[in-house]
This record gives sequence, C-alpha cells and structure tokens, in this order.
Amino acid sequence: MRLQLSTWPDIQQYLEHSHGIIVPIGSTEQHGPNGLVGTDSICPEVVAHEVGKRIGVLVAPTLSIGMAQHHLAFPGSISFRPTTLIAVIRDVVQSLARHGFRNIYFFNGHGGNVATVNAAFAEIHSEASFTGSSTSAPSLKLANWYMGRRVQAISRELFADSEGAHATPSEISLTWHAYPDRAQPMTLEPRLAPSRHFGDARDYRQRFPDGRIGSDPSLASIDAGTRLFEASVEDTIEDYRAFVQAS
Repeated sequence: MRLQLSTWPDIQQYLEHSHGIIVPIGSTEQHGPNGLVGTDSICPEVVAHEVGKRIGVLVAPTLSIGMAQHHLAFPGSISFRPTTLIAVIRDVVQSLARHGFRNIYFFNGHGGNVATVNAAFAEIHSEASFTGSSTSAPSLKLANWYMGRRVQAISRELFADSEGAHATPSEISLTWHAYPDRAQPMTLEPRLAPSRHFGDARDYRQRFPDGRIGSDPSLASIDAGTRLFEASVEDTIEDYRAFVQAS
C-alpha cells in the first residue's frame, strides 16, 4: 500500500488497525561510471514497495534528496545541507504523527544520511522532552537496506573485498534488478577504486576521479540484484515487525 496512491479515507481506514509506516530515504548523487544517480533512493524504494505488498504496511513517498554535499563536484548530484535534511525529517515525522502514526520506520539507502537522520531523531525527542508533552514522540527507527544480515551474507559471497564503500556492486546490482534496461556492464580501470578519507566536494573529486570508493562495480549483475532484492525484502520484513512489536 503506497501513500501517494491512496485517498485520505484509505489512510483513515488503515489507521484504524495499524499505526506503522515505512519512509524510504536516499539520495541523488553520482555512483561511478556505471551507477545510476538515483541509486541510493531506488534501492530502498523498490524493497519498501515489495515489503508493503507482502505484509500490508503503508509506504510513504521516497525522500530522494539527502546529505550528499561531498558529491557535488559530479554533474547530477543534488544535496541538502544537514540542517535542511533535519528540518525535512522533523516536518515529515510531525505530519505523520499528527494523523496518528506512532511507528515510523525510515528505510535508508545512503550512508551519508545516517548521522543527520539520527540528529533529526534527537531533535524530535528533545522537543518532546523540553516541552513536557503529555504524549511521547513517535517511535522512530533508521534501518539501512545494505546492512541486513541476509544482504551482507550475499555481498560477502559475491563480492568480498571488492564491495567497497561507494558505487558498490551490491547497490548497482539492485538498481539493475529494478531497471534492467539501465544496466551498463563495463570494464573499469583501476579495477578496484582507491579508499581513503575525504572532505568537501572538491577534495572528493580529486581523490576519487571516477566517483567510486574502494569498489569494483564491474562485478554488478542483474542476477545478483535479484538475489539481493529478495534478501533485503526478507531482512526488512523481519526487522520492521520486530520494531513495531517493541514499540
């Protein structure tokens, strides 16, 4: 069930039996020579939609722009400042909470979002604490699709040390599963990208000229993406149910 394909009476009826919702969140940023700019949003979105179908949980529209300032030296990348993303998350949570959603599960595809999303959660909890609200803030969780135990096992099996940290064969494979017509297999040089610390966008571009960090996405495939998709759906159903049960 997708929120943007529902009517308000549909949502009202849903809230009569469930107070949970999945909010996919990602980024719009370069993913190396053969990775889609929307990779970090596509991955959580396609998994979340399938989870919604299988267990009947409502899925919100994907938050497709994240904290990606370090990618801005590559064409097509779009970023929020950390403070902007915090404000966006607060507004989304407060909007959903106003309607009665109490279990809000942010399903993430971009490592660069993690610190900022957790900071937003801290702001939401702090606001409830300092105002002495008579009701608790909603239960919030940030889960990363690529950290699920089944996904991790497949990534290790297929890619080992070639997985890297950005423009990984796992995430690119998953996007190719979702959009097979956009698959772009290619040989890359060097095969394995460098891996080191970076600062701002200019520094990133100088250190990683083709956008990859420690990865070899030439190993990506549609078949691998299908395996990762099924694994992530199973991981997410398990984790979402545990989150709701514990809330």
